Parts: sequence; structure tokens; C-alpha cells
Amino acid sequence: MAKIDKYFKYLIEYGGSDLHLAQGYPPKLRISGSVTEIEGEPLLDEETMQELLSEIADPRSFELFMESGDLDFAYEMNEDSRFRCNYLKQQFGLGAVFRLIPTEIMTLEQLGIPQVVKKFADIRAGLVLVTGPTGSGKSTTLAAMMDYINTNYNRHVITIEEPIEFVHNNKQCIITQREVPTNCASFADGLRASLREDAEIVLVGEMRDLETIGLALTSAETGMLVFGTLHTNNAVKTIDRLIDVFPSDQQAQVRTMLSSSIRGVVAQLLMKRSDTGGRVAVNEIMFATPAVAAIIREGKTQKLNDVIIQGKEHGMQFMDDSIWEKLQLGIVSPQEAYLKAIDKARFKPFLPEEDAGLANAAGS
Repeated sequence: MAKIDKYFKYLIEYGGSDLHLAQGYPPKLRISGSVTEIEGEPLLDEETMQELLSEIADPRSFELFMESGDLDFAYEMNEDSRFRCNYLKQQFGLGAVFRLIPTEIMTLEQLGIPQVVKKFADIRAGLVLVTGPTGSGKSTTLAAMMDYINTNYNRHVITIEEPIEFVHNNKQCIITQREVPTNCASFADGLRASLREDAEIVLVGEMRDLETIGLALTSAETGMLVFGTLHTNNAVKTIDRLIDVFPSDQQAQVRTMLSSSIRGVVAQLLMKRSDTGGRVAVNEIMFATPAVAAIIREGKTQKLNDVIIQGKEHGMQFMDDSIWEKLQLGIVSPQEAYLKAIDKARFKPFLPEEDAGLANAAGS
């Protein structure tokens, strides 16, 4: 058993999502969105950090980390416990963050994701984006969508991830999982290669640069169904981010490509529950319609919010409406709803008087 496993066992025992180790500090856990120290554990010195981190990493990869200062990989403590590992160098020395990855893939129903997202599985070609800030459950939702496809369709699915998080066993589909940089040099290289690998569906773990985004758009146009992720909070910001990556002289062409290839956006946030503890997902859902395509083509993305609000018959859902529903059911507090909402004026009347400072701090 690796010495670091005792910290992973704390993480599981306390129901946490992340373990934080940093030289010069005691180990800490993120539980229900908040970070707290592991009681009774000493500060981590350089020798201890090197021992803990080197023990579970590939020796060559650890050497490269010591030179470059960054490393991503996955570690399996046992058949029930898998972790996404990120090593880094920080002000006082070495650091690492470990995310607990459930070995059993939860269904969309178990996650509370609107069932209308299953419609994306019926699409034969185009681009579907699952978005949200770091730690919002994008990977978990995407894994549930892939598992739904794996259970109900006969297709070849290629995933390109850094690192591989959820492991998919073949059900009705053939699922080929590739890890960056172990199995392919980059997301762009993996996506480019997938065009020659008889794939109907490609999942791109992160669309972080112009080359990857450009290839994703081209792949979607040429007949693949491409799932990707971005660190954006809603549909408007997602479309803007995709276009803004490109030089200004290419943006008109990109808007045209995107308007014809985009099939939908599922934006996700996690909110602290006020009823049972833990967190609950809220989603904004946009499906491509002729109105959506026209707005993207014309560069008037602010109008997308109106289309989403009016598009309930198409299965669309505005983020604030999802937050409103959770507030009305008593699942989240008025303070949490206000902080996460786009239109804060809608939620401000529900804030207790003592939280007037919260509204001022948020600039509303």
C-alpha cells in the first residue's frame, strides 16, 4: 500500500471530492464545496512530499514533472477508488490536487440531469458542448452521456482525455479511450487521428486552443458527432469563447461554420444544498434551431438568452430558471441562488436584509 493512500482513505471516509497536498501546509480536503484541514495531520515537508508523490507516479513522468512543474495522470488505489492526479510546483515547493473519480458511472437520472439531453445521442453529426467552471461536474455528466450511448447505440466512440478519468467497458458500443500525452501527443493530434479511425463519435476532454477547436468544427462538419468541454458558465459565453479564440479576420467564417455545426450546449453549475447538505447540479440547455443558427451567424449572441427562455417546447432551459426551480423547492438558499444567477435582480428580493452586503459585493 502506498503511503499516500491513507489520505485518500480520509477523502473517501469524509465524503470529500478533492485532496490538496502542498509543501509547507497540512493536507486538506474539499467537502461539499469547502476546503478544510485534516485534523491532527502535520505540515508536509519537502522530503515527505517527494516520497508521497513519486510513489504513485510513473518514474519517467515524475522526472519530467520535476523539470517542468506540471503532471496529470490517473491513479487507482483499488478497484473501488480511482483518482485524477495533478502535480504542480508552487511558491513553497511541491503541490498536488487529487480528484476522486467514482468507479461506477452514474446515470443521467441519478445525477438529476434533465432527460432531454438524451436527444443529443440521436444526432449523427455536429458539435455538442458540455460546459461549466472547474469542479462543476462536467466530466461526470459527459461520462453519463457516453454511458447512455454505450448502452443504447451501436457505434465506435473515441475519447481523448488528459488523463482518462471514467473507464468505459464496451456494452453496445466499441469505446476507445486515449490519454494525452501517453497515447497521443495532444488533443489536436488525437482528434486529427480519429478521422482515420472509423469513429462516429469523438469526445474531446478539453477544447483549450485554436487548433483543437478548429479541428472539432471541421470534424463536426464532415460527419462526426463531437462532444467537447469548455470552462464557460452559459450558452452565450460558450459561443463567444469559441469564436474569440480565432483571429478577427477569421471570425466571420468561424461563425458560419459554428452556426451550421453546433447541435447544442449543456452548461452546468454545482450549488450548495441547504436541505440535505452536499451539492446539486443546475443546467442551462440550448438546442440548435434555425433561430440559434441565425443569431450565431450574425454575431448577435446576446439574443440567445431570449431564444433559450422561449424555447421550452424544444427542451431548452435557461440557467436562471433552473436555479429558480431549486430555490422554489427549498433545495438551495436565497444567498446561493443570488450568487450563481445571471440576472441577480430577479433573486435579490429573496435575500434576507442582513445580506444586503452580499448584493453590494456582487455589484448588483
